[in-house]
Amino acid sequence: MLVTEIPVLDELLQAHATDLGGDATAYRNHTYRVANICVALTGGDRAQLEKIAVAAACHDLGIWTDHTFDYLEPSAQLAIACLAKSGKAEWSPEVEEMIRQHHKLSRYRANDAWLVEPFRRADLIDVSGGLIKFGLPREFVRDIYAAWPSAGFHKRLLDFGLDRLRTHPLSPLPMVRL
Repeated sequence: MLVTEIPVLDELLQAHATDLGGDATAYRNHTYRVANICVALTGGDRAQLEKIAVAAACHDLGIWTDHTFDYLEPSAQLAIACLAKSGKAEWSPEVEEMIRQHHKLSRYRANDAWLVEPFRRADLIDVSGGLIKFGLPREFVRDIYAAWPSAGFHKRLLDFGLDRLRTHPLSPLPMVRL
């Protein structure tokens, strides 16, 4: 079953609506897809939903807040500030790692108890447009995209990537980790 309302996610996105500008709907849909996929990959563990929501809201946000495609650090800092403000600073190491490793090409193995690997997989499922599924049913992925369509998100990522390639040809994807 899809989680259609995540108040902490919506609050964080609303706080950055001006930064997101015309990309607000596309980014919101991406964050909801990632959050729902992550919940599905963890076996529906809604107890972890707030951590997932903070990571989802912040994980790419540095693109817009800091106007950079080298956005992992500014995105992680946004999450740290959010967690400190909400009295949940003890979650910072895990949520930071979820953000810093969400473009890791290989499996995250440092701490299996953390949500880093399911979050990494969730983002990859979404960024691939559902071509990669990590065992999730095709129908589930289709339902996710029906509920939260791309709204130009994937095209926007391509635009950002091409701009980065033109300006930094030797470092076109600084967020990718091995």
